[in-house]
Amino acid sequence: MIDKLVPEPLVAAEAFEDPVGMFVPEAERAAVARAVPKRQAEFFTVRFLARRAMSTLGVPGAEHMPILKGDRGAPSWPGGVVGSMTHCAGYRAAVVGLAADARAIGIDAEPHSTLPGGVLPSVSIPEERDWLAGAVPAEHPGIHLDKVLFCAKETTYKAWFPITGRWLGFEDAHVTIAVAESDSAHGTATGSFSSRILIDGTAREGAPLSTLEGRWRVENGLIVAVIIVPLEAGNGG
Repeated sequence: MIDKLVPEPLVAAEAFEDPVGMFVPEAERAAVARAVPKRQAEFFTVRFLARRAMSTLGVPGAEHMPILKGDRGAPSWPGGVVGSMTHCAGYRAAVVGLAADARAIGIDAEPHSTLPGGVLPSVSIPEERDWLAGAVPAEHPGIHLDKVLFCAKETTYKAWFPITGRWLGFEDAHVTIAVAESDSAHGTATGSFSSRILIDGTAREGAPLSTLEGRWRVENGLIVAVIIVPLEAGNGG
């Protein structure tokens, strides 16, 4: 599903259930030793997928490489590798690439359902809520564009943080969504989004960020969103 949104030479791997008998490095087991089994399974599977993707990419020793948490819980990738991971009920995915091919990657997956009551005001800005109340969402009644918005915001943060090393709140980006195709009867849709950064976009190195461009897809009861930040990305994405 997510590979439809990921261009070569980047590599995606996904699973709709947790594999039986997958290899888990001892360092990863120790990292979540006190977590409940559900949390452990999510943690292990996305990292298993990330190793598989890195192996496809040709990263030496990827098959047995532990992927631990770094700053603010972001994955610690090996030198020369960029990537992102996500998991939700019934889905896990990872996308990786070489730092020579992309500046950063952000992905997120969410169940395709409406946001719980009262959540939208805390994850959106007034302009986004005005859009959700307008004509375009009304044309796609079977597509939960409020959840697409949330997924795009999560993806934006995951692409932003490796470049800036700073927090990005829900109120710090203005996401505009475009719907390319939709089939409300079957709950499928595709589109793109643009995240305009509303705070200082100074990066750790390289050009500052002002806009990030992404793509999204609804299928199989899931939403997936992807941002690939190109090497030249800065003003205008």
